[in-house]
Amino acid sequence: MSGPILDKKLFKFLRDLRDHNDRDWFAENKNRYETDVRGPAVELVSRLQKPLDKVAPMLHVVPKAHNGSVMRIYRDTRFSKDKLPYKTNVGISFRHQAGKDIHAPGIYLHFDPDECFIGAGSWRPDGPTLAAIRALIDTDPKAWKRTRNQKSFAQHYELVGESLKTAPRDYPKDHPLIEDLRRKDFIAIAPFTTSEVTSASFPDLVVERVKQARPLMRFLCDAIDVPY
Repeated sequence: MSGPILDKKLFKFLRDLRDHNDRDWFAENKNRYETDVRGPAVELVSRLQKPLDKVAPMLHVVPKAHNGSVMRIYRDTRFSKDKLPYKTNVGISFRHQAGKDIHAPGIYLHFDPDECFIGAGSWRPDGPTLAAIRALIDTDPKAWKRTRNQKSFAQHYELVGESLKTAPRDYPKDHPLIEDLRRKDFIAIAPFTTSEVTSASFPDLVVERVKQARPLMRFLCDAIDVPY
């Protein structure tokens, strides 16, 4: 087995960036970013490409420094009160081939000095997609409960995200699955420790977590009639 792909230098850079989130500091430390952060992140995606092609062939796994699975570190500040120019985390997004944006079912890796995790599912799906997911929960509640409670999925993942304060339109407040129907996000996350992220076996752990997320990914894809 080869050595670790990600190491403590990645987290050291992100901590330093948190303390010096400005363009001058970043320009002076861009070589560190390339060497300690973006380069290893792209290498991780490259290492995951073949195994994920087998276990989740509908996901785009693109090991490129630009316009690939590794997300940009530059923040879009045009419509935000927070004008800090850089993200202080590393994000890697494996999007579904049928999805044009991050709202489609997909897999997301998050690396931050305070929190590392893998996410699976749909974050803020658009109106028609959300309606389709809710409709499948309503018409096939047994399938949803099997998905939500599947042993290996439930052992590692937790459903998270925002919910409506009341029942969605067309569903009664006393619906037996009202807590799930109120969800605005259908995302589950599984945490990683820093020692797991910086271990040589981390790519294998990611592949295992992707396999364990299959019940949720399949349910969401079935709801919008796309393959997984």
